[in-house]
Amino acid sequence: MAAVPPVTFDDVRAAAARLEGIAHRTPVLTSRTLNSLVGAEVFIKCENFQRVGAFKFRGAYNAAAQLSPEQRAKGIAAYSSGNHAQAVALAARELGTGAVILMPEDAPRSKRAATEGYGAEIVTYDRYTQDRTALGEALAEDRGLALIPPYDHPHVIAGQGTAALELLEETGPLDVLLVPVGGGGLIAGSATAAKALHPGIRMVGVEPEAGDDTRRSLESGTRVTLPVPRTIADGQALPTPGEITFAVNQRLVDDIALVSDAEIITAMRFAFERLKIVLEPSGATGLATLLTSRAETRPPHIAGRPPRIGVIASGGNIDTARFTELLGG
Repeated sequence: MAAVPPVTFDDVRAAAARLEGIAHRTPVLTSRTLNSLVGAEVFIKCENFQRVGAFKFRGAYNAAAQLSPEQRAKGIAAYSSGNHAQAVALAARELGTGAVILMPEDAPRSKRAATEGYGAEIVTYDRYTQDRTALGEALAEDRGLALIPPYDHPHVIAGQGTAALELLEETGPLDVLLVPVGGGGLIAGSATAAKALHPGIRMVGVEPEAGDDTRRSLESGTRVTLPVPRTIADGQALPTPGEITFAVNQRLVDDIALVSDAEIITAMRFAFERLKIVLEPSGATGLATLLTSRAETRPPHIAGRPPRIGVIASGGNIDTARFTELLGG
């Protein structure tokens, strides 16, 4: 008898119902210029327009909303470099409770300020010398808080999967779906939804070259741990995939593409100048893969038509100074 997966399509649909009227149903952007450039029909799911500026609100709220009244009354803890921090802080505020967030000392200033703006308490650590998971678990236990991790939790994964669910409800079948990969929650949830709706879809994760822990883990068949990567894609600067996310992605992810920091910047510039949207580095990695014509994203024309490719633009949280610095002033 086959084991029941940790996250099912029914879980994603239940999350979608839970998020209705709470999370934004973000727009899907198309561009004739982009289509012509890459030789495909491209659909960009703009999670930079989600509440808190990133897809993370979906999973954070779905998890927080399922806490018992007793757990909710005590408050919520989380650890994050920024987007999940903001998401948990806002989810806690929406549900009438408090949040304590463990953030790296070098987290982007804009993300820390937004997290505090939603009412959360911030505790900092050194991401290069300290284990945030261990610190976060200890923080939650010491204070009696319910811990909502950034990706390795079934309710978080199911919530993230609603982004792909919405995309496919709008576009119909796609040949390829490109999804940024950090801890793996977004692609695990997205693949759960996408493969259930369209089993033939090709799920391609995208990592920064400096942090290809998921690619190496999938190739080796076991979770690989790397030194914390140094990349402009701070939301993807993680040393190892999640345990639950890796189990899901082993079954459902078809390939992993890698992009350099320079290619990410090119994609950010293209998004700003041609698509008229602002993406943070992690949010632009899917578009970067498409623009670099990686083989993983280029299925042949099917039945005389160009391939239909979805891209999840996962977030747009970047301050003006950092944005102009990366794009060359």
